[in-house]
Amino acid sequence: MTVQQPPGRTPAGGTTVPFVGLRGAIARAMTGAWEAPRVAVAIDVRLDACEAARRRRQDELGESPRLSPTHYILRAVALALRDHPRLNGVVAESSVRLAESIDIGLAVSLDEGLLVPVVREVDAKPVETIARETADLAARARAGRLEPSAQRGATFTISTLGATGSAWFTPILNAPQVAILGVGAIERRPIVVEEGIVAATMTTLTLVFDHRATDGHPAATFLAAVRDQLEDPQRL
Repeated sequence: MTVQQPPGRTPAGGTTVPFVGLRGAIARAMTGAWEAPRVAVAIDVRLDACEAARRRRQDELGESPRLSPTHYILRAVALALRDHPRLNGVVAESSVRLAESIDIGLAVSLDEGLLVPVVREVDAKPVETIARETADLAARARAGRLEPSAQRGATFTISTLGATGSAWFTPILNAPQVAILGVGAIERRPIVVEEGIVAATMTTLTLVFDHRATDGHPAATFLAAVRDQLEDPQRL
């Protein structure tokens, strides 16, 4: 039996907040991105070795710049994109344009919405340079001083909700880019190593990609390459 539901009604009272400014731009972009045939794959990553490398490098650098796991993830993604160029580009109606440069957008949360400043040629930069540039971009974004040019031209995007404690999430594509990576919380978890259970520093990475541009196997292979970089961070 089908139960007829009453038509939706606007609640009495309250406040109407129009989609204008940054929120309006986000609403339009998300509506367009939702039309893409998107697929998600995820992988768990052990970060103990990466965290040890980060602490050693921080001791060498002193207090500045402050290194975070996000900076290592940016570098790992960039190096993996070198070997998986199909994920580094933008989709048109009947084609995909693969980018020569690896320019990664990093989502920055503001009270009024998201901005995505771009770190250029990430694969050619050491982690400490990436840290300086992302800190500068994020500070300018939060101060309302981020130029439009600093938000254009990304070939891939990373969004992190780790600070909120969210274990994982599936970000929406930053159209027309082929793919976006969601980074969950970094936390201690029990894992099986050989025949025993140990506590490990873990995170979950979720890759959302446009199925018109690539398929599940190459996308999963790329994600595994990112994991391998982070779990054996000698090249980072």
